[in-house]
Amino acid sequence: MPPEGALLESRTMRDSVVGRVEALDKVKALRLLHDGVHIATEGVARYFEVSTDVIRQLTARHRAELSENGMHVLRGSDLREYQSDKMSLSSGGEGSYPQRRSSLTLYTRRAVLNIAMLLRDSDIARCVRTYLLDAEHDLRKGYADLDRRVTDVEACLGGVGVALRELGPVLNRMSYRLDSLDRRLDATNRVVAAISNRLCEMSADIHRVDARVDDVVHQLRDLRRGRKRR
Repeated sequence: MPPEGALLESRTMRDSVVGRVEALDKVKALRLLHDGVHIATEGVARYFEVSTDVIRQLTARHRAELSENGMHVLRGSDLREYQSDKMSLSSGGEGSYPQRRSSLTLYTRRAVLNIAMLLRDSDIARCVRTYLLDAEHDLRKGYADLDRRVTDVEACLGGVGVALRELGPVLNRMSYRLDSLDRRLDATNRVVAAISNRLCEMSADIHRVDARVDDVVHQLRDLRRGRKRR
């Protein structure tokens, strides 16, 4: 993991983490203005525990970069409208306007985080940079762990593929044997059916024989009765 000072020197590195604005409140609560979006130069100075002159000087040196991340300056009618809205929210529309000023610099959370990555002489800024790099390191470590796990899964799938290829011939032989068994069972069923039909025919023959035997018995009885009468 690079030292926290690396963010001071590398614009590319700053751009890669400038969206991680949650780092600000992780180190110290950031009090925004009434709109819940912006903070003025004085608020930024209080957050980093430095003078407003330090913030103004840093802003002047890095104006283009900070502007890309949400810093902007109100002047003229925009400033008067902002001050009017501020007075309406804070006092219900009553009271006097604050001391007149020609401009007002406002910063978004993203711009404040950008300042944290540029401000050298602030323990708060240093803590924010350290938090950012720690979080980035943990994120990269998580990606590395995920990549390793995916690699392990792919390796396991490769082994499964080999096992399936080896299992293929075995399954083919089992399928052939099952087909042979099915054919033998079909033949056995046909034999059993033929035996059943033959037994049915024999049963009918036996019934006919029984009937003829009964007739013979009746005839013998009639003959015996006739002899006794003589």
